[in-house]
Amino acid sequence: MKVLIKLSFCAWFVFITLHTHAQTLVIKAASMLDVKKGVIVTPAVILIKDGIIEEINPKKLPDGVKTIDLAGKVLLPGLIDMHVHLASGDTTYNASSLVMESTAYATLRSVRNAQRDLMAGFTTLRAVGQDHPSLELIDVEIMRAVEEGIIEGPRIIPAGHGISITGGHYDLSMWDKFTYGVLENGYQYGIADGEDEVVKAVRYQIKHGAKWIKIVATAGILSLEGTAGSMQYSPREIIAAVEEASRHGIKVAAHAHGTEGIIAASNAGVSSVEHASILTDEAIRVLLKNGTYIVPTAYLNEPHNIDFLPAAMRKKAEEIMPLARASHTKAIKAGVKFAFGTDAGLPNELAHGENAKEFATLVRLGMTPLNAIRTATINADGLLSTNDRGVLERGKLADIIAVDGDPLQDITLLQKVSFVMKGGKVYLNK
Repeated sequence: MKVLIKLSFCAWFVFITLHTHAQTLVIKAASMLDVKKGVIVTPAVILIKDGIIEEINPKKLPDGVKTIDLAGKVLLPGLIDMHVHLASGDTTYNASSLVMESTAYATLRSVRNAQRDLMAGFTTLRAVGQDHPSLELIDVEIMRAVEEGIIEGPRIIPAGHGISITGGHYDLSMWDKFTYGVLENGYQYGIADGEDEVVKAVRYQIKHGAKWIKIVATAGILSLEGTAGSMQYSPREIIAAVEEASRHGIKVAAHAHGTEGIIAASNAGVSSVEHASILTDEAIRVLLKNGTYIVPTAYLNEPHNIDFLPAAMRKKAEEIMPLARASHTKAIKAGVKFAFGTDAGLPNELAHGENAKEFATLVRLGMTPLNAIRTATINADGLLSTNDRGVLERGKLADIIAVDGDPLQDITLLQKVSFVMKGGKVYLNK
């Protein structure tokens, strides 16, 4: 027995020693982007311990520490996408999959999509509203599986089911001409009418693990209501959602294309407005006054082939897309706060792993490359209130990516990430 105890202790000691040593490492690169100061810093030597940045360009390194040599590369903080749909990602628009596909299959696709985003340099994702008719909140379970090390993936911040009026944009029965009784959902799935039901829907999502709440303030494009910008929730219903979520220390994002909904959502205290497609001078003034972020999903408003969409949806897209481009340019000039978001997973438009295409669109709309990068780093961290990522600094998470060149000179380099680290673990190095 004594021999066994001794052997067990020795094995444990060796494990702890090796494990501790493995957690200290150094990355050496040509340079790094200081996103706060907006400058390229040379050289770039980052000491990492237990998944946290210990020091930048230290005068002396520990003896025998493992070194990752990224000569010639430029380091950046891991990127943050504030608007993804993990369960989406088919190559064609097919609303009938909502009633033909199992939760298990959608979950497997969600894992694949999350891993594609990680390999593209996105170490944090905010999943804003599950678009699968399952009581099980897939995004929440993906978050837990990543945290517990069951699967590899980005840090996931799930919103559960988006909260929508009956017959609204997130009422899944409005995504096709389903007959009576098909996908007629209740508050558990986020379908809620009136302040009391909205509060109950918010509580239900939080009860089951949602870390954000998404409310659908206006109509949308990929659904069969009339105009995409029409108001759906009343100001009082939006306020009820924000007040209830805030009691739990949780923020709210509002899907809103139309001006009235954007203004109502901002005044209600939402932290971000998703899409923000039709911005008047008054709407911009309200956003600035309230400090509300917009998450523009701007790449989707570029000219694309949308012939695959049903006629009603295609008509709304053709109306909204040019208005959104003009609105976002106007908001950039006015100094509205932007956070990066792509809507990754929408069929035929932006696949998971292609998230970085959004950067070039933001630059075309009038942002500098630096400010475009800030939307996916310090701005997104500010919106999340995490304060532990989005910058390469001592004490921050060792979420680090690398590209082969200066992204301030060529923003498209972010579409070709060659190194990805999350929490001190390397996931890509080519």
